[in-house]
Amino acid sequence: MRWIHCLAIGALSLTLTACATSPTGRQQLTLVSDAQLNEMGAQAFDQYQQDLPQADAASQRYAQCVAEAIVGALPAEQQRAQDWQIRVFESEQANAFALPGGYMGINTGLLSVAQTQDQLAAVVGHEIGHVLARHANERVSTQTATQLGLSVLSSVSGMQGPGGQQMMGALGLGAQYGVLLPFSRRHESEADVIGLRLMADAGFDPRASVALWENMEAAGGARPPAWMSTHPSQGQRMAGLQANMPEAVARYEQARQAGRTPNCPRP
Repeated sequence: MRWIHCLAIGALSLTLTACATSPTGRQQLTLVSDAQLNEMGAQAFDQYQQDLPQADAASQRYAQCVAEAIVGALPAEQQRAQDWQIRVFESEQANAFALPGGYMGINTGLLSVAQTQDQLAAVVGHEIGHVLARHANERVSTQTATQLGLSVLSSVSGMQGPGGQQMMGALGLGAQYGVLLPFSRRHESEADVIGLRLMADAGFDPRASVALWENMEAAGGARPPAWMSTHPSQGQRMAGLQANMPEAVARYEQARQAGRTPNCPRP
C-alpha cells in the first residue's frame, strides 16, 4: 500500500504552500479567503438569530460584559480585525460556538454550568481562541485537501468496482479518524490554551477554567472514546489546562496589577 501513501502525498502537495502559523506557533494549512469565511460567518450568525430564541436582556448583558472585557485586552489590530459579537440563545444544551468573523453564541444551558463570571470567561476566551487561530479556515482547508486526495486515488487507481468502493470507504473512514477528527481535537486543545491566556490577560482568574470542566464532568452524559470524538476528553482538557496554568496565573496577576478587574453581574 506504499503507492497509495505516496500518491496521496503527491495529490496534497499542491496545497501545502498555503501555510500559516497559529497563535501557539503551530503550522496550519489555510486555503480559503478569510474575507469569504467572515462573510459566511456573518450570514450564519444572522440565520441563528432568526431561527433560535434568544435569552433575556440580563443574560445578554452578562455575556456581552465578559466578551467585551476579553476583546478589550486584545491588541488593537485583533480588536479591529473581527466584528466581535456575542448572543445568548435559549437552549438546555450546555454548548457554545464561534463563527469566522468573531460571531459567538452561548446557550443558557451553559450559563447553568458556568457558575461565575470567571468560568464564563473560560468559555468566551476559548471561543475567541478559535477565531484568532483561524480554526474554521484550517478545518475547511483540511477537508478540501482530504477530499482532493481521495478523489485522485479513486480516479488514478481504477477503484470503480465494488471492491474499489469498499476500499475507498475504508480509506474515507481512515481519513476521518486519522486526519479530520484529530485536527478537531487539536483545535479544541489549542483554543483551551489560547483562551486561558486571553481570560487571564483580561483579569479573569484562569483557575476557574478547571472548575468549569469539573462542573461539565459532574453534568455527565455518555461520550464516545476520545479517539473517536471531535473533542478531547474532559480529563485531557483539565490536564492541558493545568499544564499551562502557571503561565496563565502569572498573566492574571499582571493584569490585576494593571487595573484589569472586570465586574460582570450574573443575572
